Amino acid sequence: MPYLPSLVLILVGMVLLIVLVAKLVGSLRRFRAASTLVGDRVGDGVGLLRARLAALGVAFAERRPDRARQGNPRVPSTDRGRQEDHRG
Repeated sequence: MPYLPSLVLILVGMVLLIVLVAKLVGSLRRFRAASTLVGDRVGDGVGLLRARLAALGVAFAERRPDRARQGNPRVPSTDRGRQEDHRG
């Protein structure tokens, strides 16, 4: 029976390995849940920031004077002296 101590050591090692793997899997699940939560919050913040920037862009565009109402054309080709028919 000289192989019995070797079998006991292998069995103890396997049990320890299973316990360590189970703890590692639990830790990885908690980490994945936390990283998902952080990613969602960061994504929400980025979306809110994009919406605010778009709203600012609209507000600035509304404050700019409309050159067409002042009589200045919006088409840059008319400013270059090209011969175009603008009668519509």
